[in-house]
Amino acid sequence: MEIRITSGTGSGPTKLAAFDSALLAAGIGNYNLVPLSSVIPPGASIVRDVPVDNDIEWGHRLYVVMAAQHETDPGLEAWAGLGWAQAEDGRGFFVEHYGASRHVVERLIESTLTAMVQMRARSFGDLGSHIVGAVCETQPVCALVAAKYQTEGWS
Repeated sequence: MEIRITSGTGSGPTKLAAFDSALLAAGIGNYNLVPLSSVIPPGASIVRDVPVDNDIEWGHRLYVVMAAQHETDPGLEAWAGLGWAQAEDGRGFFVEHYGASRHVVERLIESTLTAMVQMRARSFGDLGSHIVGAVCETQPVCALVAAKYQTEGWS
């Protein structure tokens, strides 16, 4: 199983419009998002994705782990990121963090992953992360990162 990491930033006249713009930029704006907790199943591989709008799957369910941050004040920043740890067999976990600077999000991801790895009686390989940000200029902005597990139709 591949879990694909995607991200996007967007702006709009409202926080919700900015969120929708970021979802579209990440290629997941036309799905019904089903949030998951952060567990990665055995056998999974993490792949960085190139956002593509999939019109064929319009309205399908998409299972995701996601971090998103909004900002509405001009001059301030919105940052979001996912970090992950995986054992040799693919099992692992994600952490989701967001904040007002890249440095804050990096620090939160690193400290959370370190603590979570230490709590488990298992060996994990290198830690991974993906972080994006946006600066609010005149309109609200949103930054988001999502781990896409799988899609599922309604029939």
